[in-house]
Amino acid sequence: MVSPATPVNPPVGAIHFPPRKLSIVIPAYNEARTIHLILDQVKAVRLLNDMEKEVIIVNDCSKDDTEGAIQRYMAANTDFPIRYLKHEVNAGKGAALHTGIQHASGDYVIIQDADLEYDPEEYNVLLRPVLRGVADVVYGSRFLGGKPHRILFFWHSIGNQWLTMASNMFNNLNLTDMETCYKMFRRDLIQGLKLEEKRFGFEPEVTAKISQVPNVRVYEVGISYYGRTYEEGKKIGWRDGFRAIYCIVKYGLFR
Repeated sequence: MVSPATPVNPPVGAIHFPPRKLSIVIPAYNEARTIHLILDQVKAVRLLNDMEKEVIIVNDCSKDDTEGAIQRYMAANTDFPIRYLKHEVNAGKGAALHTGIQHASGDYVIIQDADLEYDPEEYNVLLRPVLRGVADVVYGSRFLGGKPHRILFFWHSIGNQWLTMASNMFNNLNLTDMETCYKMFRRDLIQGLKLEEKRFGFEPEVTAKISQVPNVRVYEVGISYYGRTYEEGKKIGWRDGFRAIYCIVKYGLFR
């Protein structure tokens, strides 16, 4: 257990301290093979301070049996409430996140991909700065030491480092992993942002706009990474890298 401290910048509105509920937003597109496995992992996690979990899945008009897999899981796990939402037209990961974030009611919100690249056991790693009362936003970095990291894609890693550096320059941050999936936000902050990017541009956009919140406290912690190959279902590509550059300039320069 983490002993909560008195927050330096107390949460506002409907946010409690210490936080009582964590909303877990899961965007899903063609994840029928793994969605039940990640839900098992999310279900098994016991959060620090016995926080409640709110699970929100947004199916972004999958073409495979993602919806059937989710419905079968919900029917077999009635003790594990899941809020299921779906898009009638494929709109992109960012759009799915917008939908999930809008429906979140927890004190904090974390993003969880529907594949198996990130370990839900590490929610508690991100929660520690929150429960100490020092963080409004926490990023989970795949590049801080001490955690398992699957070795894949040299040029992806170089691109990620370059994008993170460019984002830091425009936003005056010193993150090591801007493109990480694991981002935890105080709900009132993330719901208060006007988010526009529908695909993978969500990452640089939300980073830029969070950095512009007055007195926001951003932390970063090391996490594990169990990456996928394209044959295993990885979706991000080089076009998304160019879009990320555009978003870094657009949202960082034209504030």
